[in-house]
Amino acid sequence: MAVKRREFIRYLGGALATSWPKLARAQQAGMPVVGYLNGGSTIAATLAAFHQGLGETGYVKGRNVAVEYRWAEGDYNRLPGLASDLASRNVSVIAARGGDLAARAAKAATSTIPIVFTSGDDPVTTGLVSSLARPGGNLTGVSFFVVELHAKRFELISELVPQAKVIALIVNPLSPQTERVVQAMQQAAAAKHVEIKILKAKTEGEIDAAFNELITLRAEALIQQADPLFISRREQFALLAARHSVPAICRSALSSGNL
Repeated sequence: MAVKRREFIRYLGGALATSWPKLARAQQAGMPVVGYLNGGSTIAATLAAFHQGLGETGYVKGRNVAVEYRWAEGDYNRLPGLASDLASRNVSVIAARGGDLAARAAKAATSTIPIVFTSGDDPVTTGLVSSLARPGGNLTGVSFFVVELHAKRFELISELVPQAKVIALIVNPLSPQTERVVQAMQQAAAAKHVEIKILKAKTEGEIDAAFNELITLRAEALIQQADPLFISRREQFALLAARHSVPAICRSALSSGNL
């Protein structure tokens, strides 16, 4: 993940360098402004890494670059408005993080401000860019292809808990990847003759309810969809998994791991 983070910051630094002349003419003595758009909520570790990466390219917050933060707090319906607000402020570049919906909202908000995104899906398939080699337009970024990785997570948890015959998958129904994630997991489970139970949660409270349902279903392990809401609630997942003694594999703020 560290390599991918450096790639993300390198793209961001390049976008800032490209935008700086225009901003300097418009704001004279002002400094470039990064618009930071995230579908989840504040995570100290990822922000620290973001600021560190900016520093590695010569940009220090408050010294020669400013950052405007916008968090959707898991309410993805807020993303279009937050992206439009950043675009209206004529920021130098938008860093769209925390899911594909943040990148889509940023793209819809502006065709001129450079956008650097992190995507969990194939950005060509989702229409973010024209191709991986030549993105075109005003977007570039890094993709983690998380849909494909969910089947790998199933293989890992089934090896760690070989006796499990019922495994639960918790998903966010608001995510555009959910349907394909479910399909990938069902195919992987069928190959190993394991039953998959689908749990849905789109709020903090619904996560608690999903764990109660997991116990009722007698699921012997849990796989978490890589979703911004879930990642921002990683402590909640860890506590609930420990409380119910359920082996779980989840996506953390910086990498994937077994809780």
